[in-house]
Amino acid sequence: MKWMTKLTDRLTGLTDAIARFPLTTLFLLAAAMINAYDISTEKSVSKLLLTFVIGAFLSAVFQVAYERHFSKVSTRFVLMGVVVLLTAGYYLIIMPAPELSMEIEIRTAVALFTLLIAFIWVPVIKSKISFNKSFMITFKSFFNSLFFSAIIFGGISIILAAISQLIFPVDYKAYPHTSNIVFVIFAPMYFLSLIPVYLGEKDKNKTQETSNHQTETIDKAAHCPKFLEILISYIVIPLLAVFTLILAIYILKNIGGKFWTDNLLEPMLVSYAIAVILVYILASEIENKFALFFRRIIPKVLVPIVLFQITSSILSLADTGVTHTRYYVILFGIFAAIAGILLSFLPVRKNGVIAALLIIFSVISIVPPVDAFTISRTSQTNTLKNVLLKNNMLVNNKIKPNVSISNKDKQTITSAVQYLTMMEYTKKINWLPKNYVYDDFYQTFGFKEYYQEQENPNPSVYLSLEQPAPITISGYDTFVQTDIFMGQKNSGGKVTFEKAGKRFTLLREFKNDHTEISLIGENDHRLLSFNTKKIFDRFTNSTSTAKGQMSVKEATFKVESDRAKMAIVVQNVGIEKQNEQNNNALLYVFIKIK
Repeated sequence: MKWMTKLTDRLTGLTDAIARFPLTTLFLLAAAMINAYDISTEKSVSKLLLTFVIGAFLSAVFQVAYERHFSKVSTRFVLMGVVVLLTAGYYLIIMPAPELSMEIEIRTAVALFTLLIAFIWVPVIKSKISFNKSFMITFKSFFNSLFFSAIIFGGISIILAAISQLIFPVDYKAYPHTSNIVFVIFAPMYFLSLIPVYLGEKDKNKTQETSNHQTETIDKAAHCPKFLEILISYIVIPLLAVFTLILAIYILKNIGGKFWTDNLLEPMLVSYAIAVILVYILASEIENKFALFFRRIIPKVLVPIVLFQITSSILSLADTGVTHTRYYVILFGIFAAIAGILLSFLPVRKNGVIAALLIIFSVISIVPPVDAFTISRTSQTNTLKNVLLKNNMLVNNKIKPNVSISNKDKQTITSAVQYLTMMEYTKKINWLPKNYVYDDFYQTFGFKEYYQEQENPNPSVYLSLEQPAPITISGYDTFVQTDIFMGQKNSGGKVTFEKAGKRFTLLREFKNDHTEISLIGENDHRLLSFNTKKIFDRFTNSTSTAKGQMSVKEATFKVESDRAKMAIVVQNVGIEKQNEQNNNALLYVFIKIK
């Protein structure tokens, strides 16, 4: 039966992948075991997990490099030894860190991305099999393995849920353990089983017939499915063409001003460049008018768009300094511009040059001294230091607080300190206070963190009563919890209570532009009233907004007459300065009848 034959082929492919990538298999097993320990004990072992993932990627790349350029078994064992040493070296580098910082995570992510590109490119270096075919094979294999893994995980999850519902309770950790086995072991191994053995050094002595058969197998694996061809040619390419036209019109309309300051456009243009290069490679093996148009025109349009964005990003560095995100935006822009030029003139068979270029740029971004993090740390430190020196705030390597500096300098200091704190670089700056944390900002610089008002001229205010917050209730007969919402003009409310045989009513009603809380006695006699607008007036420009809390004293409002008194204590308040109709508050109302 066909299904049995296909199942046998797949199982054979998995066992062949284990034999072909033995060290990768061991690293994946180790990663799964570490992850299982993490799930069971809830103790983080992320450093070891990342180390084994790095080892799995390295060993896969070295294996395809061996297949392409070597034939001796001894060389294979030497390369395995190199992989083990490199993996151990990575662990020794990250081990001293108390925890995985953002810098370590980003460096590792870029390293893994570089290894993935190398895995695609290395097997076809100087081969009659093009990089485009290798990319297509990897692309298809990734989504095939992801699809089947998701189906398997979904099926097992349904079975576990059925057992838990119908037979006996299943521990909730069974689901992450299942996910661990499926996505850490099965998915990568199934992916590797779909990667064919490319032509290499050992194939030089094979017969022409055997080589032709191997080439046919690779070509079959690299064949673009009809569904993907239609998707790329008739949907993705036209959409990209329209988006390109929109971008070009926007740049031409705003090239005199807005474009150079619109930082929100950066991620859009980076995403656009990534999409263009990815679609170009996928469309390289497709021969129709849409694909040919895309390959001839779009790379040439990509170059000026990317160059404009690089210029805009570089101009913004004068005010903000370099951060690792801005570094990567500019570096990728340079790569995209060069790639666009190369794609405009090189034949599609030479697209492997793009992979080599991408690997070089990725390595540059993570290897000191010109990496993203060394450059950004130096830039932000110098930016902060220059502003402090300019305002005489750095004397004898010590910071002197100064509240009277310009708002622009306050913004620069705030942004630089935020970045240096986020990236955990403050310990490396000897003129910052020892053990500096961001909560020390006001004490260190003499002013609260400054945020440009023009970016949000009417910031909202949200405050709540600090906890724990004991409220004195002596001297009052009763209390009521009520709320006010300025947008609900017709939403009155009343609460009735009795004292000494007399009935009283606490009335909440909307009058003119505010809500009024009144105490009504017998014969509808109004004993006293409180205008809740006073609450919003007090907290609109409150100094408590930085911490988001208010003390009992700040939150308390009192009103009194010869017949009664009230104390209104605000539990929480929300003030929308752009739309007062959204102002709201939750209140305690304490009442005393005299």
